[in-house]
This record gives sequence, C-alpha cells and structure tokens, in this order.
Amino acid sequence: MKLSPNTAPAEPDDLLIRMHNQVGAAIDVTGSEHHSRWTCHGCGYRSMSDLLGSSRTNANSHAAYCRGAYHRLR
Repeated sequence: MKLSPNTAPAEPDDLLIRMHNQVGAAIDVTGSEHHSRWTCHGCGYRSMSDLLGSSRTNANSHAAYCRGAYHRLR
C-alpha cells in the first residue's frame, strides 16, 4: 500500500489535540490535563511531560516553523 507523505497517523486513544506543521505533518498532544506531551510526526521531535496549556502552546510554536515531513522510502 502506498501512502502519501502527509498521511496523518492513526489517532492514539489519549489524543487531546492534533495540529499540523507547515507541510501538513501531524503534531499530536497526548496524555491528560496534568501530564501531557506532544510529538511531531514530521521531524520526530518529542516533548517532555508538562501541563496541557504549556504543551499546547509549545506544540503550536513548533508547528509554526517545522517543515519536517515523514516520507516513506519504500
């Protein structure tokens, strides 16, 4: 099966927020209100655990400048 490079990954059970970076790669904020973290599916960056408000702000800032996109080679 061939996937588009910007195909969003499946949503995890603990997904709180999903946003997209400059080229459409998903950035997921997961966890709970007191222990959330975010992961960029474009460049692979993962944050440390934080409060939801901080995770949302930091993930949004990352989305504003990240141009990483996961591309399947095969």
